Amino acid sequence: MRKLRLPGGAQVPALGLGTWRMGESTRARHGEVTAIRRAVELGYRLFDTAEMYGEGGAEEVLGGALADAMRAGEVARDELFIVSKVYPHNASRAGTLAACERSRKRLQLDRIDLDLLHWRGTHPLGETVDGFERLETQGRIGQWGVSNFDTDDMAELWAMAQGTQCAANQVYYSLSERGIEFDLLPWLREHGVALMAYCPIDQGTLARAKALQPLAQRLNATPAQLALAWLQSREVIAIPKAVQEQHLRDNLAATSLQLDAAALSELAALFPPPRKKRPLAMT
Repeated sequence: MRKLRLPGGAQVPALGLGTWRMGESTRARHGEVTAIRRAVELGYRLFDTAEMYGEGGAEEVLGGALADAMRAGEVARDELFIVSKVYPHNASRAGTLAACERSRKRLQLDRIDLDLLHWRGTHPLGETVDGFERLETQGRIGQWGVSNFDTDDMAELWAMAQGTQCAANQVYYSLSERGIEFDLLPWLREHGVALMAYCPIDQGTLARAKALQPLAQRLNATPAQLALAWLQSREVIAIPKAVQEQHLRDNLAATSLQLDAAALSELAALFPPPRKKRPLAMT
């Protein structure tokens, strides 16, 4: 698995597993735990979650599955990279600390490797940053970052005393949602902030895209693998959700798919880059 470096030196797998919509149903929980355990067996080491997902349910599912895997000797804690997110309404100085404690308890972890502000809220951004900085100093998180921040949000953050400690920005980015390439992605690269892409297959839409099928067939790949390989070529961390074992395998195999200049040009013709500023895509 290729890895990308975060500011500060942490090495993060370029592909991980998202857990959005997990933990919402007790009937689905066994299958979700099984999927995460299988993901670990297959080689996944990056897992993304949030206190919002299932109102803590996804963190509980992920925490239980990883705890079982570690007890079974399938993976060591230092091999894993765990990302979670704090609700905006919890992101006051004290609220950020309390939210992290709840997340760590549900995840059964002493440390969350990367904790993010899920999106902008009413609490002053400086309070959230101060909370994150305290958590990092205390060793409860490895690093902190943001999610769903557009260019003006990042500029405001960067103007703060500790704002430059932001390690990553997680946004909606895919072949069909390329709006961030106009200004946000160049800004992040200029300032050394890692980009994490959620919904990298458009919640499954790109996996069914007929426009991608001819190129996918020529490369002996699936449309979903093309979409993920394209993100890999952009030096982006992708976190697609998958529960079915075949999807887990297919997504992982996309990390080995190399797209040459001709393939990238064909994809650009199908899904052109933006020519003007667009609103940040969100789900």
